[in-house]
Amino acid sequence: MKLIISGGTGFVATELIRQSLNNPRITSVLALARRPVDVPQNLGPKSDSGKFKSVVVHDFDHYPEDVKKQLEGADACIWTLAITPTKAKSMPWDEVKRVCQNYTMSGLQAIFEARGTSTSTPLRFLYMSGIAAERDQTKTPRFMAQYSLMRGETENQVLAFAGSHPEQIDASVAKPGLILQPGSIFHWLRATLLWWMASVPSISVVEISAAMLEQVMDGFEKDPLMNDDLARIGQKAMSNNRN
Repeated sequence: MKLIISGGTGFVATELIRQSLNNPRITSVLALARRPVDVPQNLGPKSDSGKFKSVVVHDFDHYPEDVKKQLEGADACIWTLAITPTKAKSMPWDEVKRVCQNYTMSGLQAIFEARGTSTSTPLRFLYMSGIAAERDQTKTPRFMAQYSLMRGETENQVLAFAGSHPEQIDASVAKPGLILQPGSIFHWLRATLLWWMASVPSISVVEISAAMLEQVMDGFEKDPLMNDDLARIGQKAMSNNRN
């Protein structure tokens, strides 16, 4: 399997790359980012860093032909590139929307075009959103309403694009709660606070990465994939990998 991971320098993307390089079913890993992406540290003894390639995309609204050439033949994509809610509070709204929504749709379009329509199996495109994203645009979310509606509308656009190409694209959305770094006291305290204040669930970066990889390799169980789904799938995948 040839896998594309966007936002290659990010927290989740780094773990996705690490696990991908340790998975023999994944034969090629392309990390898309604005700057070169290094191979993650602490790789397992069975990891194959030779199947990793960093692809620099200077403008995620435009994909030159040399970049599209490298995207050819992709079997799946996990799209993690976004502005987090915390960072969004201090950034111009137009920039937040451009990164979270425009870049996602431009990337999906570019990967679709690079792949062509003659492939026998559909591209599996997994969009990583968030638990608070609201698809129903008539609602007013309690938490960062404008941001939550925009992320929900992006989910709608991804699914609509896939729906217009049912033979070529299979899409789903991952909607985790707070993503934790295992062993981080700060993350644990924040997760506990969010749970007690707003019932926001959490999941470790290792679990969600294992879950998303399992889903793009074996097919989507459902849409959307909520935090509980991701935790269950991730824990099972991790257990199977240990056996």
